[in-house]
Amino acid sequence: VQLQASGGGLVQAGGSLRLSCAASGRTFSTYVMGWFRQGARKEREFVAAISWNGGKIDYADSVKGRFTISNNYAKNTLYLQMNSLEPEDTAVYYCAADPYRGSISTSSHEYSYWGQGTLVTVSS
Repeated sequence: VQLQASGGGLVQAGGSLRLSCAASGRTFSTYVMGWFRQGARKEREFVAAISWNGGKIDYADSVKGRFTISNNYAKNTLYLQMNSLEPEDTAVYYCAADPYRGSISTSSHEYSYWGQGTLVTVSS
């Protein structure tokens, strides 16, 4: 399984970015896909996740109402639309995947496959 994240960059507070994660290597119809982030001197934290059929979605409280996770099954691509960005959102964002076992995990330890990360910097 290969995951390739892209779309990071520098944006002012209040702005928007859309991250993408291109997945390849297998059929993802039974996977959960998620986004995590790691800021400077911080632990990696859960942002959002979605079961590949879109039936279940979960968000961290800190991004609810601002971020939207989605996927395009035909393109094997995961997205994270980030609106109303805040300086506290500055981090390296990683996409991750794991076989779906009936629930969405918010623990990074439960995900087997990881992309390389894309840096999001939000200036004040």
